Amino acid sequence: MNAPRPLPPPPAPGDVAPGHALQWISAGWRLFMQAPGTWAVQALIFIIVITALGFLPVLGWAAAPIALPVLVAGMLAGAQALDRGQTLRVDHLFEGIRRHAGNLLLVGVFHLLGLLLAAMVAAASGGSAMLTGAAIGAFAGMGMAAGGMMLGMLVFTVLWALLMMALWFAPALVMLHGVAPLDAMQLSARACVHNLLAFLVLAALLYVLLWVAMLPAGLGMLILIPVIAGALYAAWKETFSPSLGLPASPAGDDPQPAPPPSEPPRP
Repeated sequence: MNAPRPLPPPPAPGDVAPGHALQWISAGWRLFMQAPGTWAVQALIFIIVITALGFLPVLGWAAAPIALPVLVAGMLAGAQALDRGQTLRVDHLFEGIRRHAGNLLLVGVFHLLGLLLAAMVAAASGGSAMLTGAAIGAFAGMGMAAGGMMLGMLVFTVLWALLMMALWFAPALVMLHGVAPLDAMQLSARACVHNLLAFLVLAALLYVLLWVAMLPAGLGMLILIPVIAGALYAAWKETFSPSLGLPASPAGDDPQPAPPPSEPPRP
């Protein structure tokens, strides 16, 4: 009986220049333009699934955060297929269910637990000041209560940002590297902290693009979601697999070198 093949060691994150964030978005746009119709259908299904899960009775609030890494991993599989010269299919969106479903769902569970923990810590941080302000009453008490609310929001924002760092590369590391869920989230957070300036630039660019995408009745999200998936794929390649390079332009964009002239026949 053959022994199972050992998994390769988890990749170590490399150094990334801050200006490369724009290159990642450009790479995401190039991948989108290779199959815009298929990408738009994937994005529409993505939005419908996440929205529908959120409306589920009782557990809807928990289902969407758990399913998010599974769907993101599927879009990453589609980006990888395009990058390898293959055809993008709509059902690539569900590739995460067919491969590594358990580990991707665990990433989603840790995502949900992280959100709950961040909310609890924020409530504990700001809630005590709000209760004290309510007990004091008058103008000073109102100021203390408002300060407690602002403190709670600040604590939640910081913890949420750290959680997003742990989640950013986790689907790619699980889906494309076979890394265990907790290891993937630790590596993701380590990569984001190690290249903090690059990811702050990326976050700022995505924030601006999000507002632009929401202007035409939100229809721009059908473009932005695939572009973000492509940018995430490009960021993963450069951060964890720099030897692979960024996603190439579609075939035909780069001219091929002409063959050397043949020698004239000898008389």
